[in-house]
Amino acid sequence: MSAGPKIKLTSLASCAGCASKLNQAALRKILPNFSRTKDKRVLVDSETGDDAGVFQIDRENALVQTVDFFMPIVDDPYAYGQIAATNAISDVFAMGGRPLTALNIVGFPADRVPPSVVSAILRGGAKKAAETGCAVIGGHTIRNPEPIYGLAVTGMVKRSHLITNARARPNDILILTKPLGTGIVTTAIKRGVCPASLARKAIALMTKLNSAGAALAEAGLVNAATDVTGFGLMGHLASMCRASTVSALIDPAAVPAIGDEIFRLIEGGCIPGGTKDNLKLTGVTVDWGLTKPTLRVLLCDAQTSGGLLLSVAEKNFARVLETLKADRSICGQVIGRMTRPRDRFICMKA
Repeated sequence: MSAGPKIKLTSLASCAGCASKLNQAALRKILPNFSRTKDKRVLVDSETGDDAGVFQIDRENALVQTVDFFMPIVDDPYAYGQIAATNAISDVFAMGGRPLTALNIVGFPADRVPPSVVSAILRGGAKKAAETGCAVIGGHTIRNPEPIYGLAVTGMVKRSHLITNARARPNDILILTKPLGTGIVTTAIKRGVCPASLARKAIALMTKLNSAGAALAEAGLVNAATDVTGFGLMGHLASMCRASTVSALIDPAAVPAIGDEIFRLIEGGCIPGGTKDNLKLTGVTVDWGLTKPTLRVLLCDAQTSGGLLLSVAEKNFARVLETLKADRSICGQVIGRMTRPRDRFICMKA
C-alpha cells in the first residue's frame, strides 16, 4: 500500500536499515564510559548487550523498554513503516514480553518528503503495532537531512517468563526463525539491481512479527534468545556466548538464506557496509575453518527485522517447533549447538 508522489526513499539515505548501526567494536569503546545505574530494580541493562532494558515494577512484573529507528530500507513508505515498527517491537518479544505502548520517532527533510509520504509511513507502523495489541500514543518529530523512522516501545513481562541472552547452556540446540540476507537484498534495492520477486520476499520476512518469543517464554521453553539484526547472526550469537560463558558450534550449510539469488548478489559485490564491518570483527570471535567466503558474508549480513535466535534444551525441542508452527513463523531451522567454552566463541562445523 503506497501513498503520495513516487519518491525513491532509499535514495535519500546514506545507508539502509539496521546496517546503519554503530558496530560492536565502537560500542565496546563507548559503553564502558557510560555510568550504569545502581538501582536494584534494573534487571537487564546494557552490560550484556541484550535486546532491551528490563525494569522491575513489583514482585511479579517488569517493564521491557527499547527504542529502534533507521533510515529507509525500501522505497514504499507504508512498507518502510511496517518494517521499522516490526523491527522495534521485536526487541520486546525477544525478551519474552508483550508490547503495551509505543511512541513514534520521526525525522525528515521537509523540503524533499511531502506530508502524505510521512503519513503513509506512520500508518504502516501503526498497523503492525495494532497487530500486537500495542497502542501508539504519540511521538516526536524533527527536521532531519535524512529520513528516519522508528518506535520507542514499552512492554510487560512476568519476571518468571523473562528471557535474556545470558542463560544459554552447553548442549542447547540453536534455532533460527527467519532466513538471512535482508541486508544484501535492501542494498540491492537501493542500487536498483534487486529482482522484484526477491524484494517482495524480503519485505514479507521483515514485516513478520516475532510474537512467538512471548509464547515460548510463557511456556518456559527457551533458555536464552536474541533477535538477529544489525550485528548479523555471528555478532548476536557471539554476544549470547559472551554473556552466557559458552561457545557455539554452527553448521554453516544449515543456515537458511532468503534465496539462491543472495549469493549471486554477494558475488557481484552487493554487500552493505555494516555487513563488511561485522565480518571484520569475527577475526577474534569466529573460527571459520573452510567456510566459503560468500557464506561468511551471509552469516555476518546486517539484518533488519530478522528472526529470533533461540537456545533451547533438547527436551523442549519438539514443543518449540510446535509453538513456532502455531505462530506461523517463517522457519524453525536448527543451525547448531551450544558447547562448553572454547578458544573462540563460535566454531564452524567441518
